[in-house]
Amino acid sequence: MSVLQKSGLRPGYPVRTERLLLRPLTVSDVDALFAYRSRPDVCRYVPFEPMTREVLHERLASSWANTDLTDEGQALTLGIEVAGTGRLVGDVVLFWHSREHGGGEIGYVVNPDFSGDGYATEAARALLQLGFDDLGLHRIVARIDERNEPSAKVARRLGMRQEARLVRNELFKGEWSTELDFAMLDEEWPAYRTPR
Repeated sequence: MSVLQKSGLRPGYPVRTERLLLRPLTVSDVDALFAYRSRPDVCRYVPFEPMTREVLHERLASSWANTDLTDEGQALTLGIEVAGTGRLVGDVVLFWHSREHGGGEIGYVVNPDFSGDGYATEAARALLQLGFDDLGLHRIVARIDERNEPSAKVARRLGMRQEARLVRNELFKGEWSTELDFAMLDEEWPAYRTPR
């Protein structure tokens, strides 16, 4: 029998946090997406290469067009918009990996021009809420390249526990990388739902 009892995730948009609106990405976001997703420094430790406008248009028409999660194997990518300015400053993703095990994963990327303002933490906390409270996941992970210390700090600020350090476990972009695995369980989530 499946642990996950809910049938899917269909958020009401925008998903509001204290300062942010999380919403589906649109063609009008291409310039803002290109401003950071085309940068080699942004792409260094994440599983995508610097993107062209053409690649962004392809993603917007395919995988990023998904606005809900109806079954395992799907992902929901949302833009991070600053409510007060309307600027797109990054994006987040929630993966639904397993219905049977109630497993999911989060990822986040913020334009370095807007880093240091806590946007990644605030947006990722909203994803945890969607995953735990709305989708009913049992466990959510974040897998981070050890060299990406700012991303690891976000996971720690969220209250995610570092469970593993996989030394030189993957040939990633031409070099061996060490992966840090963070996780949180649904019963741990209530203690971290509100920012500390």
